[in-house]
Amino acid sequence: MANTAQARKRSRQSVERNKHNSSLRSMLRTAIKKVIHAVKSTDKVLAKETFQKTISTIDRIADKGIIHKNKAARHKSRLSNAIKNM
Repeated sequence: MANTAQARKRSRQSVERNKHNSSLRSMLRTAIKKVIHAVKSTDKVLAKETFQKTISTIDRIADKGIIHKNKAARHKSRLSNAIKNM
């Protein structure tokens, strides 16, 4: 357990930050899954619309440092290829 006031505060902050970051990661995974489901349904228009929304989500989360920029680029590239290969 933290002994100083500063350490107790940092502990509280890390718990809150962890909750927030976890929810953002969950939002990212959900957005990616929506695109994958749209691709599997073979509805190209729906897949493209969902992909555009997902790009925004991926970029926003990468800018905040929740995921690495290269990981964001990899996700976007793979989803884009999946839509192109429909």
